Amino acid sequence: MPWKESSPMDQKTQFIADYLRHMLSVSELCDLYGISRKTAYKWIERYVRQGPAGLEDRSRKPRNSPNRTAEHIEAALLQARARHPSWGAKKLLPLVAKRFPNEELPVQSTVFEILGRHGMLARKRQRRRIGHPGAPSSSMLAPNDVWCADFKGQFKTNDGHYCYPLTVTDGFSRYLLGCQALHSTAVHEAKPVFTRLFREFGLPLRIRTDNGVPFATTGIHGLSQLNVWWLRLGIQHQRILPAHPEQNGAHERMHRTLKGEACRPPQATLVTQQRTFNTFRRLYNDERPHAALGDRPPAVLYRPSPRPYTGALPPVEYPGHFLVKRVTNAGTIRLRKRLLFLSNALKQHPVGLEEVDDGIWSIHFCQVLLGRVDERDYVIRP
Repeated sequence: MPWKESSPMDQKTQFIADYLRHMLSVSELCDLYGISRKTAYKWIERYVRQGPAGLEDRSRKPRNSPNRTAEHIEAALLQARARHPSWGAKKLLPLVAKRFPNEELPVQSTVFEILGRHGMLARKRQRRRIGHPGAPSSSMLAPNDVWCADFKGQFKTNDGHYCYPLTVTDGFSRYLLGCQALHSTAVHEAKPVFTRLFREFGLPLRIRTDNGVPFATTGIHGLSQLNVWWLRLGIQHQRILPAHPEQNGAHERMHRTLKGEACRPPQATLVTQQRTFNTFRRLYNDERPHAALGDRPPAVLYRPSPRPYTGALPPVEYPGHFLVKRVTNAGTIRLRKRLLFLSNALKQHPVGLEEVDDGIWSIHFCQVLLGRVDERDYVIRP
């Protein structure tokens, strides 16, 4: 019989104590404690050689395991994790595979165990997963179908100034087109960033943003100086529903990585912070494996747009039966001797009016229907 499971160490200690009293023979002690003579002599020998410490149970782990991860593979995984503390097993394995293409690598669960054994895993709080309705309906079948733009939450650099990172990604390839540290969210700071990106990568078909400044306003159709410029360039502006960041989920997920690897801790100045952003962008695009891309980096899939940016605004053309009006510097047009305010963002841009019913006019800007106005009250309605 084995030792009683309730307290095996106490049973062994009592057995040795009875043995040392020499009141009972080993055979009698074996009958009393219900163990074999082989087990009794084993623990007597260990006690004689090591004292009380010899009574502790020894590990049954084999000294050598044929399935153990090779030491150099384990060391490479740990080195990769040290360089990229936020990368998990999914991203570390493809990176190590490049160094050892002909060797068998461990599975993800084994990598997780290796990282945990060396104290390289942070305990995360479990959060309830909540479903979402999905992003605005649009196809992303190729690079530059949809660009996603947003401002990552502002933070202060060590000199006390606020940094507003403007980020732009390609929705199809997840390629980080730009990450620019700005002093504010003003149009005059954001527009040069998009000008540079358009010159470098060409024009996308659509740009998806939230409803904040400078992408949209509370005016008619949410028009701002920035999205009016996009519309003139032939770019459709998509706006997610208010309070629904999950509709731009891939971009928000990139912000989480950006925050962990390039914003904490903040740098001394905006200039040094921009250098950190540039380093992060190269790593994110060229090296970091992306799970949604089959563990390939975004640079493998991204290609510049075939629509070049020349800097000039193409002319706005409306059908011949449209009544074309140029918006004044005050953001107004005149219809039947009545002044209608549209938007300051439209000043000096042409709009097209189409009479769709008796006294009812549709107001168009480029390919966008801004609203309808009824001559009976001259109120613009969506």
